[in-house]
Amino acid sequence: MGQLVVLNHPLVHHHLSILRAKETPPALFRQQIERLSMLLAYKVTESLPTADFPIQTPVAPLTTQRLSARIALVPILRAGLGLVDPLLNLLPDAEVWHLGMYRDEATAKPVEYYCKLPDDGATDIAIVLDPMLATGGSTRMAITTLKKWGVQDIRVFSVIAAQPGIDAVRNEFPDVSIFVCTVDPELNSHKFIVPGLGDAGDRIFNTQR
Repeated sequence: MGQLVVLNHPLVHHHLSILRAKETPPALFRQQIERLSMLLAYKVTESLPTADFPIQTPVAPLTTQRLSARIALVPILRAGLGLVDPLLNLLPDAEVWHLGMYRDEATAKPVEYYCKLPDDGATDIAIVLDPMLATGGSTRMAITTLKKWGVQDIRVFSVIAAQPGIDAVRNEFPDVSIFVCTVDPELNSHKFIVPGLGDAGDRIFNTQR
């Protein structure tokens, strides 16, 4: 059974406050995304498997621990790209595979337009990166793709999630763990998270109109 992990920490509350504010400019918005990603990364990586690894310190030999799993970071384009670098700083050997999806504005349903996964050789663990988990449509499509690829351990990594989106993902994929900084209660009629922060992709890449 997957778990739902929601951070409750003064630094998370502080940086979320700046992230959500309408007046926060794109450069600062990107910094806040990175800071929150680093905080959340501690939890999403907490249960990664390790194996004994012998080293020699300047003083003596020592048996240490190093990561033993093959890990993929899977950003959902385009907003998920804003979460890649913070995680790569911590997991420099992780693979990065991209899934491109956009939301059909008429139906609010995800449409896949790009899938960059190899035909075989699935990783042990895949971390799906998307700043916003709203309806859960894109996330569920990504999970379906990763399961077909053969990934056994899938983790969802989002900064802000709406309760309906969490419920939809957990109902369809109870084995998938979800890691978020905060959970907002609802979606509006346009399927945007309320109170949310607007369109994460537009705010990250300064394409608001």
